[in-house]
Amino acid sequence: MTADTKDAVILCSGGIDSTTALAAANKQGYGLYCLSFAYGQRHGIELEAARRVAQAFSCKQHLVMDIDMGSIGGSALTDTIAVPKGRSQAQLSQGIPVTYVPARNTIFLSFALAWAEVLGIIDIFIGVNAVDYSGYPDCRPEYLSAFETMANLATKAGVEGKKITLHAPLIHLTKAQIIQKGIALGVDYGMTHSCYDPAPDGRACGGCDSCILRKKGFHEAGVQDPTRYAGR
Repeated sequence: MTADTKDAVILCSGGIDSTTALAAANKQGYGLYCLSFAYGQRHGIELEAARRVAQAFSCKQHLVMDIDMGSIGGSALTDTIAVPKGRSQAQLSQGIPVTYVPARNTIFLSFALAWAEVLGIIDIFIGVNAVDYSGYPDCRPEYLSAFETMANLATKAGVEGKKITLHAPLIHLTKAQIIQKGIALGVDYGMTHSCYDPAPDGRACGGCDSCILRKKGFHEAGVQDPTRYAGR
């Protein structure tokens, strides 16, 4: 990174939120270093979406880290636990679902922090939001604030006065508002993937929490849903 440019590390899952956060960083003029994870998730097809997104935004580098969270288990996304289907909006807002992956954002952000230090980057973007989400504790503003504080205490860059900033540009937006923001930024959501339990051919199940929130978001945003759902 030169004095005339600014770069950022972006966590990129290939979904709506991370893609919109990436587009927001791009709009702000950041050079984009995308970071994705093959972490043992059953929806590994998301990595294909992440690669499409990184290519579409001409990212400077797209790094895919291979970490085996499946050995830990404890989540419907990495273990043999069934992915819940057809939950109501009331159910979505109650408790922490079995699709929560233990400490996932902390692990992902730690890798992003390490890579940012190596690259000499002080800005990290994550696409979490605390409005239309499925109850994950690591998507809350207080969590992000605590992680940023830790990052500046625990790194060479931080203690040398190079303040590391964790950006969450979608944190207070609904899924519909996120989609509207992305459309305004030129995002093609047809290249994204959200489903927790996709069919072998990549079509979304249509009934998991993530599919429900995705459908709801497009409907409320007044935008046609480009998703390929199973049974269609």
